[in-house]
Amino acid sequence: MGEKLIYNSGKMIQLPLKLIARSTNKMISKKTRLVELLAGDLNFHNSDSLYASHNFHSFPAKFPPQLPRVFIENLTNQNGVVLDPMMGSGTTIIETLIANRNCIGFDIDPLAILIARVKTTPVDPSEIMVITKKVISESKSLFDNGLDYLKEYYFENWDSKTRDFIDYWFDEITKYQLLSLIFFINKIQKESLKNFLKVAFSSIIITKNGGVSLALDLAHTRPHRAKYVKSQDGTVIIDKVESEQINSYTSKSIRSPFNEIEKKVINNLKGILPQSINTRSLILGNTQNSPLANNSVDLIVTSPPYASNAIDYMRAHKFSLIWFGYSIEYLSQKRDEYIGGELTKQCAFEPLPKFTESIVQEISNVDAKKGLVLRRYYSEMTRTIREMYRILKNDSAAIVVVGSSIMRNIDTQTQLCLAEIGKSSGFDVPKIGIRYIDRNRRMLPTSKKVDLESQIQKRMHEEYVIGLYKD
Repeated sequence: MGEKLIYNSGKMIQLPLKLIARSTNKMISKKTRLVELLAGDLNFHNSDSLYASHNFHSFPAKFPPQLPRVFIENLTNQNGVVLDPMMGSGTTIIETLIANRNCIGFDIDPLAILIARVKTTPVDPSEIMVITKKVISESKSLFDNGLDYLKEYYFENWDSKTRDFIDYWFDEITKYQLLSLIFFINKIQKESLKNFLKVAFSSIIITKNGGVSLALDLAHTRPHRAKYVKSQDGTVIIDKVESEQINSYTSKSIRSPFNEIEKKVINNLKGILPQSINTRSLILGNTQNSPLANNSVDLIVTSPPYASNAIDYMRAHKFSLIWFGYSIEYLSQKRDEYIGGELTKQCAFEPLPKFTESIVQEISNVDAKKGLVLRRYYSEMTRTIREMYRILKNDSAAIVVVGSSIMRNIDTQTQLCLAEIGKSSGFDVPKIGIRYIDRNRRMLPTSKKVDLESQIQKRMHEEYVIGLYKD
């Protein structure tokens, strides 16, 4: 079997060519090639998704890197331009650079931009280790000998609402250890080194398991405060649960930020990308109004948010962003700007095509407020898809990976609605692929109260890969 070389953890590894199989018939149209790809196996359940810098930081609902790769390899040429207008932590961006293409990424979330930038910025490992050891040493010294100064610094630089948030979600010792770390991280002069340490810092807070806060399930954007907590020295500091109820859903042992950040830095250094000859542009902004020129990109691969904040990114990301100088009040306002948000006052609603309008009306008949929320979502996606059409070159594809949402026990039919919106915006929709979600690896919100046999639950384990084509 033919094989392709790809970068992984500082070395080249080989992947079976079947993952990126391209038709040997060069006369085949790109649209036909798109249909073939969408009809293929898009699950990638047994594939390694943690190579290169993909594992730098937890991020909810990431698609496997093999998914954008298969479209990048088969629908663009080297040095082409690939766009992800809702890039999250940068999975598409990383795969684009590995494939020797140029990439552009947008996101409205400041933590997403930071993570994606660090994942795609080459750094000198020895330089990182020197600065990491220096930061940890100085932070420990400040924590041990300058606690009064740290307390004063805390009150001067964080407002009362933000301090209330920190005091609720972080125990006293950990709070000041984190404060000492970020104090010295902020003093790093070289931006690439500072950002690398900030992402490592954030990653020890937002974790699937463990972490240094009092929160459980942060990585799934469903934080709840542990009811039974042991401090770093093993002392019980919170005990609000019966002994027989102490388990992984209720309890937590706090870890040392100093130890955790060093381990994370060492682990992340294994996956740094090499210097690329291709360009990378990452923009903090709203994808509904892009600065990009008409007909300027060769491929779009993206995964929009779910409707109605089904995955509430800011709910988790604020646990890190408050240490980077953002106030809780600002982040709450920022959250309202995200696609899929629930505020509907002063929203600019778009005319929706017939089927999409019928879904909105069906939900509105049951819950008028939820109906407005869904109308907002499809209006925002209408503007987004319209921009995608404008930016994309002719004879090119946009790949939109979505899951449906359930509102008032009604399926929002997101894949069909976005396909219809795509058609109304000028796209052809030659095929919609289906992939089956490994929910643990995709890091979707979980619930203990689910009926696994229900049709709705079965649908929620599916994800749809919409192929939009601009002729």
